[in-house]
Amino acid sequence: MTDQPASSSPCPSDLWSTIDDLWTWLDGHRPHDGREALLLRMLKLSEEVGEVAQAVIGATGQNPRKGVTHSWQDVQGELCDVVITALVALRTLTPEAREVFTRHLARVAARSLEPSAAGNRPSDRGDWAAGPGPGY
Repeated sequence: MTDQPASSSPCPSDLWSTIDDLWTWLDGHRPHDGREALLLRMLKLSEEVGEVAQAVIGATGQNPRKGVTHSWQDVQGELCDVVITALVALRTLTPEAREVFTRHLARVAARSLEPSAAGNRPSDRGDWAAGPGPGY
């Protein structure tokens, strides 16, 4: 998804209208219809996750033949592509994507952030201490 030119910088309050606009644009340019189009839209998410992996490998220089080919900012951009692609995929499944996501996020937050779960959060166990840099 990073190949597309950005026409403007939507602010967070425009998130769902931007997702709707992207869904409309993609729906108008799809080469396939029906179930095949739906499955291909879902597969796009796997492609984007693979690009995150590629960027992490490139940022850490794990391929000795290539060395360091990406930055952590590249990883951030690829993660954003995953989020956008997932939200567009959700919008493909339902026009109530915003409501579905909001309800699901509330359930995840309730079970993860409630006081009884306090000892199970990564920040409580120190799991994030070995991250790649500030902010992780």
